Amino acid sequence: MSVPAIAGVARAPFLLLPVTLVAVGTGAAAYLGQHDWASAGLALLGMLGVHVAVNALNEASDYKTRIDFHTERTPFSGGSGTLPAERLSYGKAVATGLAGGMLGIAVGVYFLTIVGTKLIPLLAVGALATFFYSPFLARIYVGELFAGLGLGALPVIGTTMVQTGDYEALAIAASLPAFLMTFNLLLLNEFPDETADRKGGRRNLVLLLGRPKAAVFYALFAILVPVSLIATVALDYLPTLALVAILPSLILLPKPLAWAFKQPRQPVPIPALGANVIWNLSTNVVLALTLFV
Repeated sequence: MSVPAIAGVARAPFLLLPVTLVAVGTGAAAYLGQHDWASAGLALLGMLGVHVAVNALNEASDYKTRIDFHTERTPFSGGSGTLPAERLSYGKAVATGLAGGMLGIAVGVYFLTIVGTKLIPLLAVGALATFFYSPFLARIYVGELFAGLGLGALPVIGTTMVQTGDYEALAIAASLPAFLMTFNLLLLNEFPDETADRKGGRRNLVLLLGRPKAAVFYALFAILVPVSLIATVALDYLPTLALVAILPSLILLPKPLAWAFKQPRQPVPIPALGANVIWNLSTNVVLALTLFV
């Protein structure tokens, strides 16, 4: 079992996302004067395990349903191609996913003994999003919703909670951009996979709404990111400095929004897909930094 093959099904380059989410949650705890680096580090370990699980189990599912044999791969969508190229077996991909999931569960159970039962709703939704995304959630038109929760809002809220011991309004406000951006991260990547997803039994917003309407949906959620930052600052849930986190939207959203409004029936340009990923990561990083400052 080669390390590059494991990294392939784990989609290693995309594991930066949980790093930025834990950074936002820890930034919220720091702003409240209660951050704990040990808890933050353990939360990051658990989130990395969860993300590996989601990615590897999704790769295994797409191989089994033959989706991976029909996708037009881009650097940001269409899977890694590890299983179709026979660099790793289906069974070992599943084992990789389960190992990552078990790591996430172990960390969650540990924090459950520290924080208490108030953590259960976050852990339950997270487990659902991790283990049932590919076989179930992605087939009933709620895959994007659970992606936004499981790899967006909940990690931010949960990371703050394991450091402060409670749900914090500040963390919930800081989680809104993360939810919207991870929702959109998946949504935009579904456009290149439209044909393959239809053949493989996926049911997502692109297939439900059609490309033009789904593109408008993407644009709406993208615009809501800076709007949510402005609103939560105006309502005094986030500090004024958090408005700096709007800058990535101003710089990076024009490319994907131009495609969404003008050419949604055409393939999504690679620069637009790339800008979508960088927008997500950089907004989280800037927001985290403003909270630390």
